[in-house]
Amino acid sequence: MPSPLTRIDHIGIACHNLDETIDFYRTTYGFEVHHAETNEEQGVREAMLKINDTSDGGATYLQLLEPIREDSAIAKWLSKNGEGVHHIAFGTADVTTTTDDIVNKGIRALYDHPRHGTMGSTINFLHPKDAHGVLVELVQTTSNDQEH
Repeated sequence: MPSPLTRIDHIGIACHNLDETIDFYRTTYGFEVHHAETNEEQGVREAMLKINDTSDGGATYLQLLEPIREDSAIAKWLSKNGEGVHHIAFGTADVTTTTDDIVNKGIRALYDHPRHGTMGSTINFLHPKDAHGVLVELVQTTSNDQEH
């Protein structure tokens, strides 16, 4: 049976200062910001740096995440771990069905229902204790997002 996961959508990187981190990736690797927003629900300021297009019409990104409040998950993670890779995100055509299928295999999802993600996407996370220590995000992009 083929995997419902279509690509690596992005790698999430937690940082203390979004602007300085963007400058690092721009000057070091030549990556430019494709999209930036503040996600109040998640408590982050974020930037998506496009790496390449993918065969399914999507793209692969680095997602830089700066907390906007001390009680956000990113702020708590930064205080414990420091800056660095926070999660890996896989694209899927249907985040609800994919989450349900994975939960049925004994992996816990962090949310009972998908939530709003970057660029209008729908997301859910899988518990890192059930995924060999890796926080995994499942991402369903909008049709507009496919056209980057």
